[in-house]
Amino acid sequence: MRFAYLGPEGTFTEEAMVRYAPDAEGVPCVDVPTVLDAVRMGEADFAVVPIENSVEGGVNATLDALAQGSPLMIVGEVLVPITFTLVARPGTTLADVRTVGTHPHGWAQCRRWMRDNLPDAVHVPTTSTAAGAAEIASGEAQYDAALCSRISAERYDVEVLADGIADNWHAITRFVVVSTPKKLPPATGSDKTTLMVHLAHNEAGGLLDMLEQFAVRGVNLSRIESRPIGDSLGRYGFSIDAEGHVTEERMQAVLIGLHRVCPLVRFMGSYPSAEGRQTRLRPGTSDADFIAARTWVRSLLDS
Repeated sequence: MRFAYLGPEGTFTEEAMVRYAPDAEGVPCVDVPTVLDAVRMGEADFAVVPIENSVEGGVNATLDALAQGSPLMIVGEVLVPITFTLVARPGTTLADVRTVGTHPHGWAQCRRWMRDNLPDAVHVPTTSTAAGAAEIASGEAQYDAALCSRISAERYDVEVLADGIADNWHAITRFVVVSTPKKLPPATGSDKTTLMVHLAHNEAGGLLDMLEQFAVRGVNLSRIESRPIGDSLGRYGFSIDAEGHVTEERMQAVLIGLHRVCPLVRFMGSYPSAEGRQTRLRPGTSDADFIAARTWVRSLLDS
């Protein structure tokens, strides 16, 4: 199987791909939209992209690329602990570093370390953490050093100036595995459903109406983030991760409710949670409870 991922070789995304599918053939791509388009155009069977970081929150490039274009489906997720390595050309010392290349999310997770150890260093954004290391190794970098993964430091011909860099030692990035729409992964009891939901424009209480669809059916949200729709100012959609699987009665009831009150609901997949924690059901929200209630109403109509 061919897996497109955010390249070049040595990114945290490649590490996530290897964790999910150790025998897969990797197809490195320059950015997230290109990764997802590789699946849309049949150049890869699956894509692996970062969607959420425990320090910086949602990865906007991924949220927007998934919400636009022909539909894609999330079929799995991978959690990768994140620490960084500072690398440079051989012969460089920390005292020589004035500019540091890395992805903006990488820089955000190392600001305090940089302030304490390289207070005058300026951030130069790169398309990925590995891209910074690759450019350092090739001599094409317009910066003195790069923040990258340990895999990148080992793969490229660079010198390690500092290892194990992190402002938050509990930092984790969540990656999702994406394919074209196909048969859903079966429910496990520890699942997530990802949606993009638009609210009615300029309608008071629209957000409350949307959230109530989840609350009254006992469905917990593990992530909700607003993203501009892009057609005019003040128009936002919501990227949502809900605990549960679309084959469950309560999740189907949520989707029916959302379809009634929201102008657009985009289903992006139901898939096993990487955490493996079993979903706790609120009393009255199990499949048996929904079926019993529906059976009771049917009995009233048949009497």
